[in-house]
Amino acid sequence: MPVRTPTPRRPSQTTRRPSLGTPTVGSHLIAGMIGGLVVLAIGGTLIGTGVINSGNTSREIVREVPTASAALRSSDSSKNDDGGRSVAEIYKRFGGGVVFISARIVTQDDNSPFGVPLKQEGLATGSGFVLNKDGFILTNAHVVEGARTASVRFDEGGDLVDAKVVGRDLSTDLAVLKVSPGDAKLRPLPLGNSSAVSVGDPVIAIGNPFGYDRTVTTGIVSALQRQIKAPNGFTIGHVIQTDAPINPGNSGGPLLNARGQVVGINSQIATAGSSGSVGIGFAVPINTAKRVVPQLERHGRIVHAYLGVTTYPLNKDLAAAVNLPIDRGALIQEVTPGGPADDAGLRPGKVHTDEGVILGGDIIVEVDGEKVTKPDDVAAAISDNRPGERVEVKVLRDNKVQTKQIKLGTRPAAFENQSTTPEQQQGDGTGVLP
Repeated sequence: MPVRTPTPRRPSQTTRRPSLGTPTVGSHLIAGMIGGLVVLAIGGTLIGTGVINSGNTSREIVREVPTASAALRSSDSSKNDDGGRSVAEIYKRFGGGVVFISARIVTQDDNSPFGVPLKQEGLATGSGFVLNKDGFILTNAHVVEGARTASVRFDEGGDLVDAKVVGRDLSTDLAVLKVSPGDAKLRPLPLGNSSAVSVGDPVIAIGNPFGYDRTVTTGIVSALQRQIKAPNGFTIGHVIQTDAPINPGNSGGPLLNARGQVVGINSQIATAGSSGSVGIGFAVPINTAKRVVPQLERHGRIVHAYLGVTTYPLNKDLAAAVNLPIDRGALIQEVTPGGPADDAGLRPGKVHTDEGVILGGDIIVEVDGEKVTKPDDVAAAISDNRPGERVEVKVLRDNKVQTKQIKLGTRPAAFENQSTTPEQQQGDGTGVLP
């Protein structure tokens, strides 16, 4: 079944699938609740690298964790031949900018068996790092989800310092905290350029796995341009994949290059059905944070672009059923009345299959020059755009490709801060990961 966007609606509309500038769910994602936090699975699990204590039980915060084999080699000198620094030097110079974060978070289960939304509280812990001397700290949004304040520890065994949650953006899983500059010795980390990262580059992760302060692990960049799910179900694009070992408590910590510059924020892992990390971790690129952080510092929230359609992944079986010349793309199920796609003339289908998929509508095959093989590709293609900007969208209609110029709108506020629980879907195996 496709899934609608999470706007207020009748109960019968709650099982449709969102896409294209709306939250999307991979067809083989599994969801569950542990201590009130969502466990995401992609052929296994995506785990949030934090720890939650709810009541008398201590559990992992599941929604992120990176993993696996180390590869960065230290040298005896303080500088490597390529101009990089040794692991020991990077840790010595920049490790002091990585902090321990704890926050009492609140999550809401809208699918409570009691028939009313059920709120749950727990103590979440994770990592973060200092951005500047003004006291701003960057971490993952899921580490401080539902919290207005948090506590930060700058030194192992040191006192916790009160921090204000300045702003968070669930769509990119990023949050900004602020402490009083006079409360701690601030050691800002230098920021790099995630667009300059290459597969095979050595990387270093520093964080607080299982509460072990300022633990350093090493690895390489395993892949680029991955897509992962944000806590509210939207797609995060341009993600860095790494095999640097990361565990619960690393969430929000920095992924550094060989020069000690932050290139990513460690956010998730895939576990492939195992109970732990299997060497596939994901970091939100620092260039995404550079775009998001200034807005969070000033306004506490982010305004995202919005297309206004609901889609479903086209597959071979569906293509054969209606004799289509292609078998990959984003099949439009619904168009939001008065939305950007509606204004541009995009059309939904009218023929319903027994599985609830709507056929006969436009099929999005390209957005601004980027090919579309599944709904997540469209969401990723507009993720860097702002409301009011125009994008060129190519659709297949009546077996002919048409080009539409669409002026993007502003994503409805109801979507932004709503944590969603992805549901297991039937489909062709298309999901977050290739």
